[in-house]
Amino acid sequence: MQQLNLPPYQANVKKIGGMVKIMDILRRKFVALTPEEWVRQNFVHFLIEKKGYSSTLMANEVALELNGTKRRCDTVVYTLGDNGELKPRMIIEYKAPDVEITQRVFNQITRYNMVLQVEYLVVSNGMKHFCCRVDIEKGEYVFLKDIPTEL
Repeated sequence: MQQLNLPPYQANVKKIGGMVKIMDILRRKFVALTPEEWVRQNFVHFLIEKKGYSSTLMANEVALELNGTKRRCDTVVYTLGDNGELKPRMIIEYKAPDVEITQRVFNQITRYNMVLQVEYLVVSNGMKHFCCRVDIEKGEYVFLKDIPTEL
């Protein structure tokens, strides 16, 4: 797979049933190794190993319903609320390395945020990463220079 603009990690890749698969440590299973999945797994490891995020507070392929349609967020990062409940804090959307990150991609993640109401939105194609902090009450967002360290 393509070298990304992320620190390398030791990926667990196997050929299963004639298909190349990669271990998803959050879903705890092997999944098809697509270019987008390669970005996801590298980014998840970056968040855990370099940014200090807890794998127990992250989930891949999080289902939500938007205007009566079922959707899936690529990755959601949670924090623990005052009562110990999980509170979504960041949505991450991945694209394959050859897919340009456009306004359309941001529109997609912004629609997901209408449901989850998180503070951070991240989009990455493995080569370029964009993060913005959202002020939901004001309806504003500010792009950050870097991904925040452990939320």
